Amino acid sequence: MDGTEKRGRKKVPLFASLQMKYAMSYLVIFAVVLVLMNTYPVMASQELLFTSKRDSLKSQAAVMASALMELESLSADQVVRVMNMLDNMGLTRILVTDPAGLILYDSTRDDWGGTPPPEQEEPEEPEYRYALYQEIVTALRGNDVFYSRYSDKVFTSTAACPIVYRGMVIGAIYILEVDEAQGALLLSLQQNLRNISLVIAAVTVVMSTLFSKILTARIAALLSAIRIVGEGEYGHRLQPAGKDELAQLAEEFNQLTDRLQTTEEVRRRFVSDASHELKTPLASIQLLSDSILQNQQMDQETVRDFVNDIGEEARRLTRITEHLLALTRLDSLPVEKTGPVDVAGVVERAVNMLLPVADTAGVTIQSAPRPGCLIRCTTDDLYQICFNLIENAIKYNFAGGYVYVSAYKDGDQILIEVADTGIGIPEEDLPKVFNRFYRVDKARSRAAGGTGLGLSIVRDTVRRHDGWVTARRRNPEGSIFTVGFPQYVPDPEEEIP
Repeated sequence: MDGTEKRGRKKVPLFASLQMKYAMSYLVIFAVVLVLMNTYPVMASQELLFTSKRDSLKSQAAVMASALMELESLSADQVVRVMNMLDNMGLTRILVTDPAGLILYDSTRDDWGGTPPPEQEEPEEPEYRYALYQEIVTALRGNDVFYSRYSDKVFTSTAACPIVYRGMVIGAIYILEVDEAQGALLLSLQQNLRNISLVIAAVTVVMSTLFSKILTARIAALLSAIRIVGEGEYGHRLQPAGKDELAQLAEEFNQLTDRLQTTEEVRRRFVSDASHELKTPLASIQLLSDSILQNQQMDQETVRDFVNDIGEEARRLTRITEHLLALTRLDSLPVEKTGPVDVAGVVERAVNMLLPVADTAGVTIQSAPRPGCLIRCTTDDLYQICFNLIENAIKYNFAGGYVYVSAYKDGDQILIEVADTGIGIPEEDLPKVFNRFYRVDKARSRAAGGTGLGLSIVRDTVRRHDGWVTARRRNPEGSIFTVGFPQYVPDPEEEIP
């Protein structure tokens, strides 16, 4: 294994692996969900509690203000008497002030505005204080005020409203509520969400690891299969599991390896056959040249015969090379620009070119192509097809034999038939005659100068133009080759040459 392959197969780092990326993507998604789950419900609950307390405290302050606004003026005794009649509704502190902010009532002091204790002989001068809270200042200006905050697991809420008598502000109500119960409830909600989040996070880690491993295991199997096939094991196959995209990818991979295996088998057979075909004339050339060099007493006539034989073998090598190049072009080059081609004209041209060959072999060519047979092709490709089929029919014929060439329309197909009265093809060899280097009669083929590639060139050329070709026996003797092309249907704007 060379350095390139080793570099291509090095182990992927854990944090760069696809499995880790899948797992991290799952974790990021669930982390976002958990953050939202731990923030939104708490914020929504906190906002709901703020709204509830605002409505409750404002309502309580309004009730107290309504009770006090019946007084024309506020005094400590009157305010205490009225406030003692009202329920403090669980409030932590209630303050009532006059218009100057002087505190007339404070619910946190039991002796505020009451009679002195019995042990005191003389009443003490009351301790007057001013409430300098921002809420009271705002209320004395005629506005309702509410503030609330959540800190140290406790809700602290304040509200203030003016006491109005006949359109005049005669005082203000200030109430304070410290709610530990609601704070504990909100804290409990946070703790429950945190515990649930920890459980979900643990399950998410396990499930994301498991799912990413399952998913990447199939990808790893595909990668391993690609590497195995890359080493030349074209018979390796995957077992598709499921019906998802990865299963379809596995099926496509198997089909690709099938094609690769077929191509590799054809390539090996082609190389083997080509080597064998090239080896024979090369061996003959070497044998003849060695004979000339080693035999110093060889007469000129014999040397001339040997040199002539060497020339024949060289020409045979040339034909094999040309056919191999033709097949290579068919396999690799794109189809040239095609257009309407008159089959009859091309058939007649090929027949005229091969008439001298047929005369030399004592074979008669009878050609009867019908006019008006148009196909979409290139003139050179159609000529190559016709030339190879007619040349084969002449080569594998007998002296005094016939070759029949015809072209006609059959439905939406244009058919070209080349029949001969030659040696024929055995039934078991018919499926193989288009294989490269395949010969029915190897001795006769070599004697006739055949390479075993002509029919392969015909088949590949026909397929490039959406056609087909078949071979069958002819009764009582000979063979029939039939080529079919779709009939050309011109576009309205296309001109027919």
